[in-house]
Amino acid sequence: MLDPSEIYEIDSQTADVLSRIPGPHSMLHAVRGFIDAGNAGQLTTEHLLRTGDPMRLVTFDVDQLLDYRSRRPVMTFDVNSWSSYADPILAIDLLRDAAGETFLLLHGVEPDVQWERYVAAVRQLVERFDVSQLVGVHGIPMGVPHTRPLSVTAHATRPELIEQHQSWFGSVQVPASVSALMEFRLGQSGHDALGFAVHVPHYLTQSPYPQAAAAALTHVERATGLDLRVPSLDAAIRDAESEIDRQIAESAEIGAVVRAMEEQYDSFARAAGQGLLAENAPLPTAEELGAEFERFLSQQQRGDGSL
Repeated sequence: MLDPSEIYEIDSQTADVLSRIPGPHSMLHAVRGFIDAGNAGQLTTEHLLRTGDPMRLVTFDVDQLLDYRSRRPVMTFDVNSWSSYADPILAIDLLRDAAGETFLLLHGVEPDVQWERYVAAVRQLVERFDVSQLVGVHGIPMGVPHTRPLSVTAHATRPELIEQHQSWFGSVQVPASVSALMEFRLGQSGHDALGFAVHVPHYLTQSPYPQAAAAALTHVERATGLDLRVPSLDAAIRDAESEIDRQIAESAEIGAVVRAMEEQYDSFARAAGQGLLAENAPLPTAEELGAEFERFLSQQQRGDGSL
């Protein structure tokens, strides 16, 4: 492997600021390129950058990591000349939460190549900057209605990190992402890493869904103790709810689909013995919940009131 330290640069001034702040620190991450239903990870990143007074700590050399022909950056042509270029970035910023606590945010575009070298570089930075845990977020499509609480699939390098979360799936093979590989490799080297995949209603996966970002941030807060100003998303959530309600009111077909999904959801929740996000109630066993979820999915596949 080529030297991982040669694919990033550290801003010395920001590094000096961080060196004077007692650790350990949490690092959040959400890179674009992998599945992100409802733009959950992207909206989370934008919210954190907007509210966290960011300082650039690390800049990765994207020229070594991206395949520009597979994901071409956007340029603007204005009348008779090129007026702008959307430079792709991959970086780590230093931010502060509402209480002044510092944390790091890894964000930007997912590398197309040199995944192992990139992951090794992140490990170097984790160890240099006294990062105690990495927490990732993104959205995945799920056959659930928007009128019910959002649930998440939690995953971690140690079960103790997500012991309050119920497992939804058994063993399954899926296409890899650099974030998943990073969590896997960091776990192998003894570092704590975890993530939350928010279950976004599948009919909303192509639209920005701030409810998913709020759910992701809430779980991150519980895992890290940070105050990430989740209520500041309330206005965007209300706007999104109003637009969804408007579209449903204008389409009897969409309304019928949502009602059918509500019935499926409620049936599944009753069979599981609780609401999907109930906290303080006795949890069913993983086997019981898994069996109910498999039955729920099989009903959809057979067309029992689903899309």
